Amino acid sequence: MRVLKVSHESWPLAKALTISRGVRRSAEVVVVEIRDGDATGRGECMPYAHYGESVPAVIAEIEALRGKIADGLECAALQSALPPGAARNALDCALWDLAAKQAGQPVWRLAGLDAPAPVVTAYTLGVDTPAAMAAAAKENAWRPFLKLKLTGEGDIGRVEAVRDAAPETKLIVDANEGWSPDMVEPFSAELARLNVVMIEQPLPASADSMLADCAHPVPICADESCHASDTLDLLAGRYDMINIKLDKTGGLSEALVLRDGARARGLSVMIGCMVATSLAMAPAMPPALARCMVGYGPITAQRRPGP
Repeated sequence: MRVLKVSHESWPLAKALTISRGVRRSAEVVVVEIRDGDATGRGECMPYAHYGESVPAVIAEIEALRGKIADGLECAALQSALPPGAARNALDCALWDLAAKQAGQPVWRLAGLDAPAPVVTAYTLGVDTPAAMAAAAKENAWRPFLKLKLTGEGDIGRVEAVRDAAPETKLIVDANEGWSPDMVEPFSAELARLNVVMIEQPLPASADSMLADCAHPVPICADESCHASDTLDLLAGRYDMINIKLDKTGGLSEALVLRDGARARGLSVMIGCMVATSLAMAPAMPPALARCMVGYGPITAQRRPGP
C-alpha cells in the first residue's frame, strides 16, 4: 500500500522579487511524498493566488485523493481525478519520480525522451528603477539571457538602462499582464530597436485577443494565457511562443502533451517555473531537452537528494 505525506514549506528568497502584481519574499510550497515499499517519489508545487490557489486549498485537494493513492493511483488516472494546477503537479511529479525509482530508470527514459544535455537558462531581474535594474544587469552581464520583469509606464527606460549595462546579453521582457493594449505596438517597436528577443504576456489573459491583429516585430510569448493543451487552438493565432510551467499544466504528463501540441501548431516553447526550489525545477527538465529555452526565475534553495 502506498503512503502519502503532504507538507507546507516556506523558503525565504535571498532578494525579494517584484513583478507587476506585487512583491514576493518567500516561496510557499507544498511538498508531496509517496512511499511504496523502499521507494519514495517526491514532488513540489507552488500554489498561486492569481489562479485562485492557496496552500490550504491545494493540500486539501491532495488529501482528498489519499485513498486512491493508497490503492495505486497512476499518472494516467490522475489527469481526470484533478484539474490542471498546482495540486495535480505535485502529485504527478511524485508519481513519475516513484515510477523511475521503482524501475531503476531516469524519468527521461521512462518518458521516451532524449538523454539530458545542457540547456540555456534565463536569469530573472525583478521590476525596479532603471538604475537599480541596470546595476543588477551589470552584475549578471555574463549570462546568456536576462529576463526583465516589467510593469507598463517607464518600461522602455528600464530596458534601455539594462541594455547599456549588459550590451552583449540577450534580453527577454515579461510584463506579467501589466501593459495596456495601446502599449503593445509602440513598445514592441522600441524593444526591437533594443534587440529584445521576446516579449512575455504583455496583456491580461482576458484581453489578449487583440494580439491576433497586432504588429509586433518582437515575438510574443503566452504565459498566463497558456495552461494546458486545451488552450492551444486560441493561442496559435495570438502568440508566437508559449511558456510551459508544470504548476499550470498540472505536472509533467500534461506538460509533454502541451509541448508537442505547441510545436505541431508552429509555436516555439519556453520552459518556465514559479518561485520554488530545485525539487520543483527537476521535473521541468525533460520537456526542455529538445531545444527549448528554459526561463527559470529564482530558485530559492538547492535541496539535498531525498530518500
